[in-house]
Amino acid sequence: MELDLTIYGPVAHDMLIAAGYPQRRMPLVIGDCSAPDVRAQLKNKKASAIFPMASHPEAALSGLYLYIGCFEEAHLIAQDIKDADGSYWHAILHRQEPDAFNAGYWFNRVGRHPLFSALADEAEALGYGSGGEWDPIAFIRYAEHSGNRNIATEVQHAEWQLLWRHCAKSK
Repeated sequence: MELDLTIYGPVAHDMLIAAGYPQRRMPLVIGDCSAPDVRAQLKNKKASAIFPMASHPEAALSGLYLYIGCFEEAHLIAQDIKDADGSYWHAILHRQEPDAFNAGYWFNRVGRHPLFSALADEAEALGYGSGGEWDPIAFIRYAEHSGNRNIATEVQHAEWQLLWRHCAKSK
């Protein structure tokens, strides 16, 4: 699955390309910010300016910060979003920390997210057998303890793409 970045606006498009999309994969454990130049550009812009047509610009911004590995910025935004999308970004951040307990807490707050079905299908196609239903708690364990980090990384990338598309898509 590849995102068609042109539909999210020129600013988001250019920032994701500068951050290495689509080749770059987020690490399973957060490291340093991978695109300090993009981080600097983001600091001077409002979410609504980057994602003028987005259904959830703040959540899309949190996801963009997450993609480039800027944990603190992504976390500050996600923790202030009081819905399932904000909780989902928050959960991924803590999974990458890695803080399995905290990630599990936030995934429990997410509940059954609308993208779970598509994510289960994507994960299955990538070689992660989720058993038909997406179980984010099982994936926390898999990402932490898996012998196949490539599959875990690809599933995480598919998860990021689905959630980011969900938040950045037009209203």
